[in-house]
Amino acid sequence: MNSKQLVVFREVMRTGSFSEASRTLHRTQPAISAMIASLEAELGYKLFLRHSGRLVPVPEAHYLFEEANEILERLRNVEQNMSRIGNLEQGELRIVCMPGPSVILVPQLVTRFLRQKPDVRITLLTRSSLQVRHLVATQKFDLGLADLSGQAAEDSNLLRFEPVTYECVCALPKDDPLASCAVVTPQDLGKRDIAALFASHSTYNRTAEAFASQGVPFRPRFETQYFYPLLSFVEAGLACAIIDPLSAESYRLSHGDAGRVTFRPFQPVVPFTAAVVMPQHRPLSKLAESLAEILRDDLDAHQRRYSEPSYG
Repeated sequence: MNSKQLVVFREVMRTGSFSEASRTLHRTQPAISAMIASLEAELGYKLFLRHSGRLVPVPEAHYLFEEANEILERLRNVEQNMSRIGNLEQGELRIVCMPGPSVILVPQLVTRFLRQKPDVRITLLTRSSLQVRHLVATQKFDLGLADLSGQAAEDSNLLRFEPVTYECVCALPKDDPLASCAVVTPQDLGKRDIAALFASHSTYNRTAEAFASQGVPFRPRFETQYFYPLLSFVEAGLACAIIDPLSAESYRLSHGDAGRVTFRPFQPVVPFTAAVVMPQHRPLSKLAESLAEILRDDLDAHQRRYSEPSYG
């Protein structure tokens, strides 16, 4: 039994005759008769009897009619859903993101992506970069955005990465005299309180190396696990901070002109690498691949923005 047989059978039941079914299905009457005959042969009994020139369904035909309606309706729904999925109009995405960009940068990107996709569901989870890698490696999430700076590589064979390397920036109170500098250096910050990540993060070590290269001690007053909370100390005028451009961009998007923090280039360069993280051994859905491409483009755009001397 196949869907073509069920379509013909349903139409015969609806119209009450082979000739009407052939007309509505735009097929010849012999073709309709042959399809019903093949269905009856598979079942092993007649579905219709002739009585006074009329086609009379047997009781079993009425049962099959109800089943055929349900089956064909489900098949139609599947075809429509698969078409919508193929056109990126329907589906579900699970995204896990490191803290800084998850504040507003990634939510805004997802908002743009979903604007014309009312039937797409999104789950966005905030986790540390190591947890991002684990959740994508175990295929619990479709995509991740993680900090790759100094991360262990035990799961690299389970993941593929689209990395972008940035130059960290100096976060300053907006009214700080250094805000007018084209570039901020460790010597400029020698007498300032510094806010930084924990010493276990590679950015801490690279920032310390940058300070040491100019003979400036690096003794942070404030330490946090993630970049974004450092900006609270900067806002309050208590410290300056060397942070990643993605957290800087999240702050800029969140606060606009009302923000009390400005960002300037920092030299010597303190590199920071972020990456779109995807499962290595499972193909992405068309929907996930489309979002991954947009996310990669967005990361590249932020890299270009924070490579220009005029940002702030």
